[in-house]
Order: sequence, then structure tokens, then C-alpha cells
Amino acid sequence: MKQATADFDFDDDAPLLDVTDVEVVYETSAGDLTAVDHISFSVDENEIFGLVGESGCGKSTVAQAVLGLLPSNGRVNEGSIKYRGIEMTELEKRELDALRWEHLSLISQGAMNALNPVHRISSQIVEAIQAHRDVTTDEARERGAELFETVGLDSERIDDYPHQFSGGMKQRAYIAMSLALDPDLIIADEPTTALDVIVQDQILKRLKELRDELNISVIIISHDISVIAETCNRLGVMYSGKLMEYGNLRDIFANPFNPYTLGMQNAFPTLRGDQSDLISIPGSPPDIAELPTGCRFKERCPFATERCGDAHPPLEQVAEDHYSACYHHDRIETMRSEAERRSTWNQMQGDRPAARAEGSDD
Repeated sequence: MKQATADFDFDDDAPLLDVTDVEVVYETSAGDLTAVDHISFSVDENEIFGLVGESGCGKSTVAQAVLGLLPSNGRVNEGSIKYRGIEMTELEKRELDALRWEHLSLISQGAMNALNPVHRISSQIVEAIQAHRDVTTDEARERGAELFETVGLDSERIDDYPHQFSGGMKQRAYIAMSLALDPDLIIADEPTTALDVIVQDQILKRLKELRDELNISVIIISHDISVIAETCNRLGVMYSGKLMEYGNLRDIFANPFNPYTLGMQNAFPTLRGDQSDLISIPGSPPDIAELPTGCRFKERCPFATERCGDAHPPLEQVAEDHYSACYHHDRIETMRSEAERRSTWNQMQGDRPAARAEGSDD
């Protein structure tokens, strides 16, 4: 069913998606506010890439920037976003419309509520297909039925209304819509939010299966590091608009180099622990209207030193396909050990302790 809707000179040797030094700002009455601050990552074919971080870190803004769906007051101020070598920030609206759904599609945050409650699901899928394909209604319905089976839904229920579906079924129906035009890349923004853990597991497993069956790539955006750990090949850990750690998932989870990653791992349950073992990161991320000049995580980091107040650290390679933004990679073994203790993070409660002198292990 794949057919071209616009002429694009794709580079078959380029990464599927290449985001380079991208800065996204929002125009407000208080001036331009930086939501995404010069981040870079790439996604290859048949890969599941994860973006993880607390709410407000900029990860959903990244998705909107990639798809050209930023609100009217948002813009990509600097950097490059390339899909198969095509610079997307330079495309006109009609060209972006041709790329979206056809090559890139979105499972939006709150997808369970994205279906129109007064229209049958079949009509919504048919509308999405016919907006991009010159096909009959019967042909579009047949495609919709195939998609229902692809995502594990009974094709005979395609004419149901959204309210007749459970939350997990509505999520699957929206995933079916995102697959309608055989895209090469799906961006799933918090795809399992508000689902119970059993349904969440089913959805994540199905996304992984679809990656293999359809040879597609997926970007999963989540605040839940356990969701990323279960599904992704590579990931970027975001904090306050910055990438704090980036690279191979297995290496990052086995050997994290960034204090923020260490803190996030403590905050989510593992097979080895229970709820009583969880340690939250004290405090809150900085307001984007008052970003610090130093490391964005400094005020919440128990390992910060005076040096951390000078400037935000650059991403440095710490292993093959593994990068971290921290001034203290040479102390990582000590930081990993101390990060496992609740007392290490408790010291950040209340008045922040004075920053350590450079090189101090006190």
C-alpha cells in the first residue's frame, strides 16, 4: 500500500534520524525561554531509541520539533534535524505534511483520549488513510482491519466507538492508526501513561514485536526509566533541556556515569528490590526562566563541587557509544557506591551542604 506522496531526495547512507545541536525556544512575554538546549542524537533503522527524564525536561518538545509540530510560539532556534538526510527545519508545511504519517508518525501523549468519541474507530482510520492515499473507503477499511489484527485487536470490532474499548484497547487502536501508512519511524510520547502495569507490559512488548515484524524504528519518550529499560536499544537521559547521558542502553544501565542517571535508577523499582528500597531525588528541576549558569543538576546533586557552578559540563565519551555530561567521571566508582545510600541523597534535603572543593572525597 506504500506509495510516494512527495518527491524527496533521501540519502540511503544517512541515519534514519539525525538530530544535531538542536535548540528549541518558546517566545513568551518574559522573552525567549530555552526548552531544549543544544542536544544531539541519532536513530538508526530497526532501532528503539528512548528519551527519559522528569516532566518538563524537554523530551516532548524534542518530539514536536522533530515532527514540525511545535506550538505557534515555539521554534527550532539553532541546529539540524535530518530525516534520511533531508533537513526538516527547512521544509514547507506541505512537505512536512507529506512526511508525517507517511514516513514519521506519532503516538501522542494521552493517546487514549485522542480518538474522537462521537465517531466510530473505523471512520477515523479511514479518514487518516484517505488523507494521504487515493483509495476507496472499502480499501481503507480493509487496511484498518489488517491494522487491528496487527496490534492484537479483533478486526470485527473496528466499527465500535472509543467508549466501547478499554484503555489498553484504545491505546492499541491509536497505535494501529499510527501504522496506517507504513511509516519508517514512530515517535511514542508516554505511550503507557495511565495504563496498569499488565497492560503497559503488553503494549511495550507489542511495540517491540512490531519493530521486528515491520522493520520500523521507534522513539519512546517516558519519565519512567523502567519503561525505557524494557524496550530500548539506546537512550538519552534528559534533564532541564540537556542530555546528561547518551548511548547504549545496556552499558548505561550497567555502568552509569552521570549522577542524575544514578538518581533516576534509585527512584524506580527493580527485580532485586521493593518499594522500601526506592530513593527519590530531593528538590525540583530549575525553572527554564531562571536556568543556572553551571551544571543544570548541581543544586540537586550530592557530588557537586565548586567547579560545577562554572558552566554546564559537555558530553564526553566514557566508553564505546556511551557519553556523559559530568566533571567528575574520574570519581565514578565512589559516586556509584555512595549513590546507593539513602543518606547520600538525604543530605540534599533542607539547606544544601556547601559544595566540595575540587578533588575532595569528603
